[in-house]
Amino acid sequence: MEKTTEELKAQLLATDEGFRRLAEQHSLYDRQLVELESKSRLTEAEQLEEVRLKKLKLRAKDQMMQMLARFRTGHAG
Repeated sequence: MEKTTEELKAQLLATDEGFRRLAEQHSLYDRQLVELESKSRLTEAEQLEEVRLKKLKLRAKDQMMQMLARFRTGHAG
């Protein structure tokens, strides 16, 4: 039976340092974005930081999804 994406994520979090590091970065970027977005008004510098964090968060997510796809392909069957 094929594992769900969440099961694969849990397995990689437990066994793959690179995946775990990406997940931690993604979570950190998310927390920083939540903090910025809680402000009623952002300075120009904060707006630039928000854009930068969103790009970093998306890059980390994309890399995690690529790792999941490679893991799924390599362990299929």
